[in-house]
Amino acid sequence: MTKSTKISYVLIALLLLIVCVMHLATPFITVLFSYFALRKLRFGRRGKTLAVVLFLILVAALGTGAFIFVKQAYVAIPKIVSTTVPTILEQARLYGIELPFSDYAGLKAFVGESLGEQLADIGKYATEAVITIASLIIGIVVAVSLFLDARFQLEPEKQAIDDNIYASVWKEVGARFKTFYHSFDTVMGAQIVISAINTTLTSAFLLWNGFPHIPVIIVMTFLCGLLPIIGNLISNTLIVGVAFTLSPNTALWSLVFLVVLHKLEYFLNSKVIGDRIKNPMWLTLLGLIIGETLMGIPGMILAPVVLHYIKVEASKSRFN
Repeated sequence: MTKSTKISYVLIALLLLIVCVMHLATPFITVLFSYFALRKLRFGRRGKTLAVVLFLILVAALGTGAFIFVKQAYVAIPKIVSTTVPTILEQARLYGIELPFSDYAGLKAFVGESLGEQLADIGKYATEAVITIASLIIGIVVAVSLFLDARFQLEPEKQAIDDNIYASVWKEVGARFKTFYHSFDTVMGAQIVISAINTTLTSAFLLWNGFPHIPVIIVMTFLCGLLPIIGNLISNTLIVGVAFTLSPNTALWSLVFLVVLHKLEYFLNSKVIGDRIKNPMWLTLLGLIIGETLMGIPGMILAPVVLHYIKVEASKSRFN
């Protein structure tokens, strides 16, 4: 390993440390997702302008969709909870479980007391929301700028011989960035495919059984599917909870379906992702926990990417 290669590893490690310490995970992951989308929308070697136009249309559509989803969720989630509570209370009484509420109004009061201090500080959450939106915009602008910059290319190209340490270091840093992006491309591309298949099968099951609030559940299933392991637990809990509002039998069949679907997902992981990013479950869970602790939800998304990147770099070092 050359001196410039060692320096490049240190610089990449420092970058990730700065992202963690300065809470820059949201713009960082926005840059990665945006650049990922731009490359997928590019058709041909000279289709950059068209890709940017399609990307901006996609962003506008997603923004509109997010607004509609939040509006529907604001109405649907209280209805889901209010219709689920009686069944939960009945099952709790049946098995002798004491709950801190006796009806939906009691649950609202309990949640209100638990979150009273946080909800009182509404200005803080408004500020955080503005910062998040600004971070998303900055990330999109940076991604588009990099995509249009002819000097920033991820495709392998023939390099001139470096005649100084500065040029050599930045060449190696560029190589590290390329490897990291390709890890992101590999992990997230596969995760999106798996989540889409998972969501399609789940949608068919929901429609077949006449579930209420299907659009909200479908969107949450897809978004949760982007989080390995933990995402399934979140969406599965939601689906089984809603199934309880229909009947205990529907909840049981939902649980059976989700278990079978989870086993199918293992097969899809082996086929879609393969040996490229296969890691032990304990290592993935550890990465998710550390990522969530350091950077929240963006950290959970980045954790498998970082693990894959480390694996690729380690394999390169082993063969060099």
